[in-house]
Amino acid sequence: MTAGKSAEATPKIAIVTGGSRGLGRNTVLHLAKRGVSSIFTYRANQAEAEKVVGLVAEEGRQAVALQLDTGKISTFDAFVGQVRDSLAQLGAERFDYLVNNAGTSHHAPFEQTSEEELDSLYNVHFKGVFFLTQKLVPLIQDGGRIVNISSGLTRVAVPGSASYASMKGAVEVLTRYLAKELGPRRIAVNTVAPGAVATDFSGGMVRDNPEINKRVAEWTALGRAGLPDDIGPMIASLLADDNRWVNAQRIEVSGGMVI
Repeated sequence: MTAGKSAEATPKIAIVTGGSRGLGRNTVLHLAKRGVSSIFTYRANQAEAEKVVGLVAEEGRQAVALQLDTGKISTFDAFVGQVRDSLAQLGAERFDYLVNNAGTSHHAPFEQTSEEELDSLYNVHFKGVFFLTQKLVPLIQDGGRIVNISSGLTRVAVPGSASYASMKGAVEVLTRYLAKELGPRRIAVNTVAPGAVATDFSGGMVRDNPEINKRVAEWTALGRAGLPDDIGPMIASLLADDNRWVNAQRIEVSGGMVI
């Protein structure tokens, strides 16, 4: 076997935040189907995280679940140490892909949003993404890829989402700057902006509330609300080498919502 073929056979490794549930979980599983192992984070539900580890193993890949609150920036140095140990466990020194997915929802009118609520959103959705990426960039392979998860709400204004959408808007700007600054290392950085998806996010309102689900379907050109299986495969494919020339883009995955 040639050295080139040996390098190609080396398993890829992704780090996915918020990988125990929803879109993060779906992404981890679809990466596994493509031969990618994962280190993923969960905030509190270790049992669900272990289920994901088992499902990845069924696909013939490995996964490591690490606890992390992405809004607690002071814990990131210790987390990076855990990542190094996990990479060693997976037989690697570096990883290939980073998916900044972890997030919390918030629905309140602009006039009723408190400073505490805004600070919490800022810590998870922007400050956490900024500094976790900064801490992990030394460990990502040259030629690696980063995907930051945004929202369709940065394009369409829905009352009650001003604070959440503003943080996601900041992430979209950060994505373009990261693409520029990490370009010399051939690291591509993109934003994926899902539309409304039927998960447990926001208390499961799109999934469990028939009226909201119907309204979303009426807003969407393809006639239904999104499903996790509409998003995870797209993220996995964006990370694949076929999309190596896609960089600094905001890609909305919404079925044509409010067009």
